[in-house]
Amino acid sequence: MKDVLRRIAARQAGCVASWQLRRAGLSWKAIECRTRDLRTLHDGVHVTGDAPITRLQRWWAATLTAPGSFLAFASAGAAHEIRPWEATFEVIVRHGSGGPRRQDGLLICRTKHLHTTSLNGLPITTAERTLADLWPRLDEKQQQHMLRNALRLKRLTPASLTAHLKQVTGRQRPQSLTRRLDAYAGLKLHRCRSDAEALAVTVLAKARLEQPQINHRIAGEEADLSWPGRRFILEIDGGTYHQDKLEDARKTAIWRAAGWTVERVPADVVYDDAPRLIRAARRGS
Repeated sequence: MKDVLRRIAARQAGCVASWQLRRAGLSWKAIECRTRDLRTLHDGVHVTGDAPITRLQRWWAATLTAPGSFLAFASAGAAHEIRPWEATFEVIVRHGSGGPRRQDGLLICRTKHLHTTSLNGLPITTAERTLADLWPRLDEKQQQHMLRNALRLKRLTPASLTAHLKQVTGRQRPQSLTRRLDAYAGLKLHRCRSDAEALAVTVLAKARLEQPQINHRIAGEEADLSWPGRRFILEIDGGTYHQDKLEDARKTAIWRAAGWTVERVPADVVYDDAPRLIRAARRGS
């Protein structure tokens, strides 16, 4: 009993709720004594240690404000890494009915049908539910980026998202999401290392070009997009995976020595000039 607070907090990024300590057998007087010197993030929710509060701790604290609370909507999108979002408040959902309300740095929503999971222990709506919740609030470009991220990062699969959409009501099943998911069917976006690669694959599919192999090893080196039948490689330069120009040149020389044609395009072209990307992919034909 002596270390119950620390044990609970260790599982929750240093956060602990008074209701959890009460459930663990501590009296309210003991809880008041144990939490007196801790920082309070919400009423009855505390954090151990003296380090600056992290985003993860804010997420945990939000879900600990009452039993049966789950990170949701924009906060869940950020936690699942499918949609960046920063704000002065976090969003949670609880079972029930009624409109959303703001309270103590939170936006509290209610739903009659919870679709939840845990993310490294954090109570949260599923990636499928999160994506469907956020979809109507975004423009088309943001929607596509979010869906690509979810598939590329393996937060969900086309099959799992389709299954979710089949079991929810019409309002939670945006037709534009269903159409976009159909357009991505068969694309192996989970093999992409970056969003630029994932976008390139979708652009080439829309142009009805033969789908490439994605990040397969050729002559001992991993190539972004490749077409073995015509021994053609398309590399997308820019971002985390193409910082070293000398390394890019070394790989290109190896592939050409092995009899492959190599074309390189900047990542900016993928985002801003689809026709140029398509022309580059066709050069190896």
